[in-house]
Amino acid sequence: MRVTVFDYGAGNLHSLVKAIAGFGIDPVVEADPVAATDTDLLVLPGVGAFGPAAARLAPGRDAIRSALLGGLPCLGICLGLQLLFDGSDEGPGLGLGVVPGRVTRIAAERLPQIGWNTIEDATDPAVAAAGIRYGYYANTFVGRAADPGSVTSWSRYEGDRFPATVRVARTLGVQFHPEKSSSPGLALIRAFLAEVAR
Repeated sequence: MRVTVFDYGAGNLHSLVKAIAGFGIDPVVEADPVAATDTDLLVLPGVGAFGPAAARLAPGRDAIRSALLGGLPCLGICLGLQLLFDGSDEGPGLGLGVVPGRVTRIAAERLPQIGWNTIEDATDPAVAAAGIRYGYYANTFVGRAADPGSVTSWSRYEGDRFPATVRVARTLGVQFHPEKSSSPGLALIRAFLAEVAR
């Protein structure tokens, strides 16, 4: 299986690449958004801020959006999930618009949210297969889906309930970091890789 991790040009992708490599896959790190669609699985990592990341995606936005809506599997992690939405209050630029809705600030006094949080009401097959009930978060913003049916699990922080995972077609977005969520998080990555391989 060919796995491509898109590089926004911000931050260290080491832990994510290492997690994927642990399943016998040698992922390619690609900075060209158009070239990133020539793969079996596209991974949008959770590194950086929305505005600069959207700018890096912009030259290939239409190609990536068409590929995802056409069935290319994608795993969007933290910022990667947020880029699946139409846009963000965090910064300028367009998201991919695969998940209709907008990214907004968490309604909480203590931000960012950093640490473990529960994952509730899971209906996503990969989340269920992994049995993950807690995820490691590092975020201030969350995606708010226009269609609640695209939300496949939830989390809550200081009373604000927000999507922990979203799913459209073969695209799975997770607001937490599975690569930093111990063995259950790795089990989620494994479950999604197995789903893509079928």
